[in-house]
Amino acid sequence: RLLILTLPLTGSADACAVAAALKTTMGSSETLFLLLLSFNFSQLLTSVQTTETEAPAVPRDKLLVLTVATKKTDGFLRFMQSSKHFNYTVKVLGRGEAWKGGGAVNSIGGGQKVRLLKEALASYAGQEDLVILFTDSYDVIFAGGPEELLEKFQETHHKVMFAAEGLVWPDKRLADKYPIVRSGKRFLNSGGFMGYAPYINQIVQQWNLHDNDDDQLFFTKIYIDQLQREHINITLDHKCTVFQSLNGAVDEVSLIFEKGRARAKNSMYETLPVIIHGNGPTKIQLNYFGNYIPNAWTHETGCGICDLNLIDLASLDEYPRVTIGVFIEQQTPFLPEFLNKLLILDYPKEKIDMFIHNSEVYHERHIQKFWKNAKDVIKKLKIVGPEEHLSPAAARNMGMDICRRDKTCDYYFSIDADVGLTNPRTLKMLIIQNRKIIAPLVTRHGKLWSNFWGALGPDGYYARSEDYVDIVQGNRVGVWNVPYVANVYLIKGQTLRSEMKETNQFIHDNLDPDMALCRNVWEMTLQREKDSPTPESVQMLRPPKGVFMYISNRDEFGRLLSTANYNTSHFNNDLWQVFENPVHWKEKYINKDYSKIFTENFVEQPCPDVFWFPVLSDKACDELIEEMEHFGKWSGGKHHDVRIAGGYESVPTDDIHMKQIGLESVWLHFIREFIAPVTLKVFAGYYTKGRALLNFVVKYHPDRQYFLRPHHDASTFTINIALNNKNIDFQGGGCKFHRYNCSLESPRKGWSFMHPGRLTHLHEGLPVTNGTRYIAVSFIDP
Repeated sequence: RLLILTLPLTGSADACAVAAALKTTMGSSETLFLLLLSFNFSQLLTSVQTTETEAPAVPRDKLLVLTVATKKTDGFLRFMQSSKHFNYTVKVLGRGEAWKGGGAVNSIGGGQKVRLLKEALASYAGQEDLVILFTDSYDVIFAGGPEELLEKFQETHHKVMFAAEGLVWPDKRLADKYPIVRSGKRFLNSGGFMGYAPYINQIVQQWNLHDNDDDQLFFTKIYIDQLQREHINITLDHKCTVFQSLNGAVDEVSLIFEKGRARAKNSMYETLPVIIHGNGPTKIQLNYFGNYIPNAWTHETGCGICDLNLIDLASLDEYPRVTIGVFIEQQTPFLPEFLNKLLILDYPKEKIDMFIHNSEVYHERHIQKFWKNAKDVIKKLKIVGPEEHLSPAAARNMGMDICRRDKTCDYYFSIDADVGLTNPRTLKMLIIQNRKIIAPLVTRHGKLWSNFWGALGPDGYYARSEDYVDIVQGNRVGVWNVPYVANVYLIKGQTLRSEMKETNQFIHDNLDPDMALCRNVWEMTLQREKDSPTPESVQMLRPPKGVFMYISNRDEFGRLLSTANYNTSHFNNDLWQVFENPVHWKEKYINKDYSKIFTENFVEQPCPDVFWFPVLSDKACDELIEEMEHFGKWSGGKHHDVRIAGGYESVPTDDIHMKQIGLESVWLHFIREFIAPVTLKVFAGYYTKGRALLNFVVKYHPDRQYFLRPHHDASTFTINIALNNKNIDFQGGGCKFHRYNCSLESPRKGWSFMHPGRLTHLHEGLPVTNGTRYIAVSFIDP
């Protein structure tokens, strides 16, 4: 008997042991001819693996990147920037050709790319050692370099590798014809593939279709043909080691930072793709990755591209001409200040034209006053008022079209009335960045509300991106490609006359105007019907726009106003905005020298324990007087007073209480925020809660009450703020403190006296001899 065994043994000892065991089992009476073929399989596998890994690496100069770009879109420029970062050799096909290959989201097409590739490969088909990488460019970025790309390709041991995705397109009926894949993406994506030139040439030489036929369907049919797949030796990048198609995989891919670089990581397969493709409806997600990858921003370097391709205004013969579109679509606080800031922009006024749309009758007085100030400064100033009954969208289309039709208009700067610019150089800074559309970041004080969205949800509306909070709070500073900007933005005039030449940019379905604009700007084209369109219908669709919109937080630009609770029932309504818009309120109503009280000890003491300091602005004083006179119900300085507890005032003044005009809560907040800190400074160790039962404005006039007899105040301390100017608005007046025989006879507008109310500071109001004197008084901590 002859028994032949082939065993994975490691030596002769193992062979002897096996033979002895077999003899024992079969019995000694039988003759056994045993042939043992012993192989050390571990050594054999090691030998094979060594042979494969030691195959010569493809040098980077044997890699050629081919792509198609008939226009230099923003996406193409980003692609080229990322390829330049890694020193890829790129050849662009189709320049100057009209695009006839379709191009909508969820549409067939792209055959023109195959035709161009077929023509280009005629020059390379015989170079057996040349690796061709063919990729889209408008929606692709490189995340890694040529060496990494080639190494990962060689590890596949195939001649051609296509990108893979989890969705079958364009013909779902072909899904079952794909080879079964135990792990990874099963279906072919033609947005990226690579291989040796002769083998790719074998594939594309089969193309004999039209430019608007579908490239992915063409490649799919070759791949699912087993004979062709094996003959050409084609594989798919099942685990996204090289190609990451985002469509259907957005949740698998995240941004990571490692070794000072930004990468996209596929968490499902633990791979770092070299090429990121925003195929289908994932352009916005790709834009997010493009804000970081490959060198756009890292924690170590900050923004790596912010200073590329800047415009040097100083080198220009003359500044660009700008049309400013101003939109007042609702009753808005601090409008006069908003309009005045437009006139003090750090930009040549002879280079500014202006269009204003005001839909509110309430603001007509503000517009008229602005026109008087601006008509000699701004040569082209067009104002459209509420009598025209323009919708917000129609008004914005009108303003934008003024720049579009004027070939001398280099930029269109749109700004809403709820934007409070604080940086006069805003216009210059945005122009310098040299983007087609760019907005300055403006935020609402104390909130995360801003004028941009970092992402969109499935419904096409707001979604918070991973980096939104960091951008708003300034933890990440740069120029960011985002899907939505509003309120204020700058657009190149040439962009309006080319990519955005349609005149109804602010109309799209039922969206609000700004959302409609953004959708029209970045939406690739019209959506398709569910059924596959005919080639003729593809030709009728609009070409892709894909214009990028940027938000810059490289500087402080300003803030967004809150308009939701703006009450216009008063005479000077901004006085009530201390809660809704505290920063704007402070800028308008608090004295510009107030901070010097704490930084430069800017407090005077004209009498013992009488402190004198600046607190209210001239505007605050004027508007407070106007508000009181508009109300008009002065008390007349009578002892009988139903406004106070007990109904009797022993030392009456001719006054109006803050409570009577509804300003009490605002005034008490003013005391807590701006008076209490001064109290702590000058009366060390005394902490006030800012409680005050009597807050009022006093009016002194020779024909009415013109003085106030000596008295103590019902307070721990009192503030007395001069609201107008001595020797301009009145003569005489002042305050005398009897205990110290000390008088203050030259009050300063907006400055406050602060003095103890009881026991030590008996005082009187000195007579006013001419004009009218106004003071604001509070008895604090009664």
